[in-house]
Amino acid sequence: MTLTDIAAPSVFETVESEVRSYCRAWPVVFERASGSRLYDEDGRSYLDFFAGAGSLNYGHNNPALKRALLDYLADDGITHGLDMSTTAKRDFLETFRSTVLEPRALPYKVMFPGPTGTNAVEAALKLARKVTGRQTVVSFTNAFHGMSLGSLAVTGNAAKRAGAGVPLHHAARMPFDDYLDGQVTDFLWFERLLDDAGSGLDQPAAVIVETVQGEGGINVARAEWLRGLAELCRRHGMLLIVDDIQMGCGRTGDFFSFEEAGITPDIVTLSKSISGYGLPMSLCLFRPELDVWEPGEHNGTFRGNNPAFVTATAALDTYWRDDALRRRTLDRAERVERALVDLCGGDEDTGLTVRGRGLVWGLEFADGERAGAVCRRAFETGLLLETSGPRGEVVKLLPPLTVTDDELDEGLGILARAVRHAALRRAA
Repeated sequence: MTLTDIAAPSVFETVESEVRSYCRAWPVVFERASGSRLYDEDGRSYLDFFAGAGSLNYGHNNPALKRALLDYLADDGITHGLDMSTTAKRDFLETFRSTVLEPRALPYKVMFPGPTGTNAVEAALKLARKVTGRQTVVSFTNAFHGMSLGSLAVTGNAAKRAGAGVPLHHAARMPFDDYLDGQVTDFLWFERLLDDAGSGLDQPAAVIVETVQGEGGINVARAEWLRGLAELCRRHGMLLIVDDIQMGCGRTGDFFSFEEAGITPDIVTLSKSISGYGLPMSLCLFRPELDVWEPGEHNGTFRGNNPAFVTATAALDTYWRDDALRRRTLDRAERVERALVDLCGGDEDTGLTVRGRGLVWGLEFADGERAGAVCRRAFETGLLLETSGPRGEVVKLLPPLTVTDDELDEGLGILARAVRHAALRRAA
């Protein structure tokens, strides 16, 4: 073997940090994308059931959104605007109010805290503490709320928390829905601590919750559990924050994932698919009486991403003027659930369990090795999937909401074959 037979390290290996992750699971160089598919530089097609970790609910390069963006840029529209008033921001706010807030009788004020989900969470935590004058925020087992220090403090995953390098304070953890396998009455431990002056739990400023824990393993909270949590917060004067960063913007069917439970959180965080096009954008929504910010008290250079306002407005106009997308998502949810239940029941050796809502589903394996093997085989045969859960034991399905019936069937077929392949390899 000569030196020329050995592939030279790529620029990604020699220049980019070791922190990179997704490229290790999918070791190709992607070049273009359209709808539910990505293509590598060799022209190979991959069906995308990852959707930018939920940032691409409307698919890659959605034509309606792309046209609006290209027209805006061609007209020399404002790109960077801090929090200045612009026509793009005005169009977004008016459209968000008319398509999302008013139809749901939600009175929220809208804050642009920065470009990413963790910026929205940090703003929510800061606001809750500012309003109440308290420090502690309660979150739940297996929660994930972001990678900055405040967000990590209310995140459950030990590996992610360890990356902080400093103690993470002013947070308390409670069991998520069914964490104790239904053996304990909902909120028994939480309320006992709140009522007991000797419990050591400082009066919380807020509770932050995901209605479906995506990174935590597709753990779905029951509607009655969410209603009970909202009532608990009301009785004890705690603000309720719903982190809808991954599960909002239609992922569970309704625009907000908490609508099914019939609750109105005090604060809501949105990001990922709010821009609709994969452009950085996040929102922190809150009841008007909580708007106690001083001008500039929470800011950021890139909180006014005007191209993202343009694509967000186009997404709302295209998909949320009626309930067609909601009905379509719920219809596809039934198709996915049937297919996954059949997959679980068709081979007892797989040891699979299935759970999900809308178009976010998880297949839980006995361990992360098996789930990882399924994802690797799926990639080899043209499907992008990722794992989630504290041990990487859940294969996570997150297809675009615009996925076609044929694409959905194709992806589910690839997944089924990957599960069987992994089972055979394990048995061999």
